[in-house]
Amino acid sequence: MKRKLPLGLQTFREIREGGYYYVDKTGYIRRLVDGGKHYFLSRPRRFGKSLLVDTIKELFEGSAELFEGLAAEAHPVLSAGHPVVRLDFSGADFTRPESLHRNAMAQLGTLERRACVVGEHDGASERFAHLIQTLRERSGHPVAVLVDEYDKPILDALEKPAVARANRDFLRGLYGTVKFCDADIRFTLLTGVSKFSKVNLFSGLNNLIDITLDPRYSAICGYTEADLDAVFAPELPGLNRDEIRDWYDGYSWRGDERVYNPFDVLLLFDTREFKAHWFETGTPKFLIDTLLSRGFGAPPLDGVVASDAMLSAFDVDDIAAEALLFQTGYLTISGTEYHRGRMQYRLGYPNREVRQSLNESLLDRLTGDRAHRERRSDDLYDLLRANDFDGMEKLFQSFFAGVPHQWHMRNDIAAYEGYYASVFHAHFLALGTELEVTVEDSGSRGRVDMAVRFNDNVYLFEFKVVEKDPTGAAMTQLKDKGYADKYRYLGWPIHLIGVEFSKKTRNVVALDAEPA
Repeated sequence: MKRKLPLGLQTFREIREGGYYYVDKTGYIRRLVDGGKHYFLSRPRRFGKSLLVDTIKELFEGSAELFEGLAAEAHPVLSAGHPVVRLDFSGADFTRPESLHRNAMAQLGTLERRACVVGEHDGASERFAHLIQTLRERSGHPVAVLVDEYDKPILDALEKPAVARANRDFLRGLYGTVKFCDADIRFTLLTGVSKFSKVNLFSGLNNLIDITLDPRYSAICGYTEADLDAVFAPELPGLNRDEIRDWYDGYSWRGDERVYNPFDVLLLFDTREFKAHWFETGTPKFLIDTLLSRGFGAPPLDGVVASDAMLSAFDVDDIAAEALLFQTGYLTISGTEYHRGRMQYRLGYPNREVRQSLNESLLDRLTGDRAHRERRSDDLYDLLRANDFDGMEKLFQSFFAGVPHQWHMRNDIAAYEGYYASVFHAHFLALGTELEVTVEDSGSRGRVDMAVRFNDNVYLFEFKVVEKDPTGAAMTQLKDKGYADKYRYLGWPIHLIGVEFSKKTRNVVALDAEPA
């Protein structure tokens, strides 16, 4: 039977009482409540964190009627009626000095009024502690502390480092209250997008259990394949299941099963259209600027290897591009391995939406002309289909000629091969899944810079930067290394494409193509 789609809803009570679809996550909540005390969870935006927090709030407040038929319906917490202190930083702008202090004090004031508690302190940390202690004394039960979007005051201000650092320092004191009030607290959960360094933000709260990459909680947010079958079965007829997977599945936090982006799935069921629903709701400008300033695609984003320490090293003055992309949902874990006793993660694009849209956004930012980029993408598709390599050379020459001079002045990477190669990568990756694009594809005699399979053809690209004039070195390497041998079993035409860029003109000076 069809139910209402919970589009934009983050309130557990409204979903349960309003006849909406609900994917039961209360089994995970039971495990959390029974297994520990202070938790931290990072997930990308619009992945259901706020609904998770609100569900936990209702559990501790004893709203037993909302949990009937769910995994947590008989949990002892429901009969205890614990006080709940919930802070939510999702709804304000924290780019100005003092805006965080005002917001925190306003939230604490609202909580005090609702609980009929008289604030006795001017400082936010002291006021927070007094509220927790008073609620414990009055009720006789320890308090549940929930913080939603704990990191937004820092992320909002990343382009203003002084404000971001001040916000971080304020939050360090505020969150340290949880450890100070440990005896008065039954349960704590902090959720957000990023995982800031414990040293710089959580030095006063070093007893948090981080479940971000705990395989037991990998599907605590998002929809699994089984969820689509069991909960959303009435919505599936008329939609291609493989296409749903291709567009929106693929997120992994080390669990056995990957999860779908819930925001995308709900909008797909509502509109019946495959679009970049999640990506279009707000990819941060800071993310694109950071990638461009660091030479996006070199090394390639898809297939990058990151250590556990790298993914956790996230702070105002130290943001690894890999950590930024992973924590914000633009890369996900595609595999794990141990190297010299340390866990390493291989990262990759989760799905078509992210792969295609992120590369389109990178190209848009380079030229500042989205309409031109879209026309160029259509032209590239047609040129590749026709094997028109002369036309392809002219198209890329036109693109590089259109990159603003001031962009080159701000970015040293334009002098290096990785920058030019990454522009090609982005163009081909943005064309969609009809093309199978592999960057730095390994063979027995080395790695070809880019391999593309499309329309029963194989295209092997090698990129070189020259001082001024073409040298033929790119084509020579393609032949000498025998890169084509790996693909001969397909029985398809194989095209060797050597591309050379001039340091002086900052443009393509040769795009040579020969059959293998």
